[in-house]
Order: sequence, then C-alpha cells, then structure tokens
Amino acid sequence: MSENLSAHDGKHFIIRKGRAQCSEGNQFPQFKVTSHQKHYWNSKGGDADYLAVTEDDVMFDPSGSSFGICRLRPSSGGYLPCVFAPAGTWQKTYEKVKIMDKSCLSEISELMCCTGGKITIKEHGQQSVMNQQNIIFADPDTYRLINPFIDLRDLKEDLEDSDQIYE
Repeated sequence: MSENLSAHDGKHFIIRKGRAQCSEGNQFPQFKVTSHQKHYWNSKGGDADYLAVTEDDVMFDPSGSSFGICRLRPSSGGYLPCVFAPAGTWQKTYEKVKIMDKSCLSEISELMCCTGGKITIKEHGQQSVMNQQNIIFADPDTYRLINPFIDLRDLKEDLEDSDQIYE
C-alpha cells in the first residue's frame, strides 16, 4: 500500500444509527454513543442518530444480549444468550480524525469480545444524498451506467436555467 493511502480511504465514518455484527451472534444492534454528545456526521440539526462513534463507544442498543444468541455458548437446548463483554476499545480506528482525543470508527474497525467473538461494522448508518454539488461534478456518462433512467445533462441544464438549489 502506498505511503499516502490508508485502509480507511473510501470508507464511511460510523454513526449511532449504524449497526454492528458479531462473528458468533445472530442480531445486529445499533451503537450507543457514550464518549461525547458533541459531534455529528451529516446532521445540521444535531440529531442523536448521527452522533459520531469513537473508539471508546463499546456498548450497544439494546444492551444485555446485544448480539442475540452466542454460538460460543452451547447448551442442551441450543445456544445461550450473548453476554457481550468488550475486550478493550475498538481497533483499526481512523487515527487522523479525533473527537475529544478519541479516534473515530470507520467501516473497517473491529472490537473483540472476551467470550471470543469479533465485532465488526455491518452498516455505517449514513445515507447518500444527491445534491446540487453532486450533480455539477458528476460525470454524466459514468452516472448513466449506474442509473440509466436519469440524464445528468438535463439536470445540469435545469440548474443553469434556474435559481433552485438542491439540498
């Protein structure tokens, strides 16, 4: 890998409404942000669902058996519920972006459970939105391959002929 490239390049930051998965569980809880209440990714209004998840945010919603049943806890009737116990803080965090001196999580971040499972990111929680800037800078030919039903050339012309702003 080049010196200037990072494994985090092209990855999203994780927000509270994202979902985690355990290699040994069967449910996908949302993140619980307890490390701060100050930084939101892509939310002007400060919606709690958009709180940035940091390396210290090792709890989930729902709490308790966050990941459902645990395949590492067999019993005579199947498997016992998860008793998630984080083994430290998140690893593979994005060190270049910090919130209150804590590194942010990206889609490649991992957390180990003392029981033996590996917690990874299932969904980052963010959504793509087409706005005026995206339309202006998008390549119409490439976009046509992705979505043949919309012609960006027409949208660009409409933007030039109008004072309308897309947000």
